[in-house]
Amino acid sequence: MESIKVFAPATVANLSCGFDVLGCCLDTVGDEMLIQKNDLKTVRITKITGQDLPLEADKNVAGVAVKAMLEHLNLEQGFDIEIHKKIKAGSGIGSSAASSAGAVFAVNELLGKPYSKNELIPFAMQGEFLASGNAHADNVAPALLGGFSLVKSYEPLEVISLPSPEALRVVVLHPLIEIKTKDSRAILKQTVNLKQAVQQWGNLGAFISGLYTEDYELLGRSLKDDIVEPVRSILIPFFEELDKLSAKHALGFGISGSGPSVFALCKGDENAAKVYEEFQEFYKTKEIEFDLHVSPVNPEGIKIL
Repeated sequence: MESIKVFAPATVANLSCGFDVLGCCLDTVGDEMLIQKNDLKTVRITKITGQDLPLEADKNVAGVAVKAMLEHLNLEQGFDIEIHKKIKAGSGIGSSAASSAGAVFAVNELLGKPYSKNELIPFAMQGEFLASGNAHADNVAPALLGGFSLVKSYEPLEVISLPSPEALRVVVLHPLIEIKTKDSRAILKQTVNLKQAVQQWGNLGAFISGLYTEDYELLGRSLKDDIVEPVRSILIPFFEELDKLSAKHALGFGISGSGPSVFALCKGDENAAKVYEEFQEFYKTKEIEFDLHVSPVNPEGIKIL
């Protein structure tokens, strides 16, 4: 193949109990990317629509990720990358991860798949490092692998794919304000209380157990965060009100990634539709523009179009 077009999905990271180690892949919102080989032996970002982002390859997460991959292969093949952004930058649903993961996935396909999906994760993480100053994998891993991903360790990198109970739905509300990941990380404490840490470990373990056993009630009880969420929630307009609104029909509620998007995890289409409607009715009365999405968990990850 000389060219390929892919859908690079949005993702929800952290999922309350799994800061920097847990994420899931969405299905109804994502970027489209067109990658073509060129004869110039260089990586070029030739077009970006939907967002005002750098065309310089060294300043664009997709360019940085692809360059890291080609350097590892010791290959001088050139590529032209078009990015059609449907995920807003700074939204908290993996905008930089979609571009990074989508680019390395597509280039890998054009090169005859020298790497497995898992082996592509470190290259996509280089794009995340450019975007946030931290090479985290909790967005790029589910974007590449689909479903839920757990980052078991970063040194060495080990990512585990987790099952996705079929009835799970995710409602995402994105207030159209931008919170940069770098800024959202800067307000976090670097040490945690041992009691809170133990509670967080318990919730993460229980959430993973709930995925395997399809225990939806356990999943809901495990979506708790007493460490990061209390600090970051003050940056999100009407966070507490949305939390209370979701309680009747959702399994759980929390911040998507670094925010400002929030998510409600629901069982079934009916409950998801009710949460969607309540969020919509509530935010329509506020003086903040917003996007609202509802999605099943995407078990496949990045798709060839």
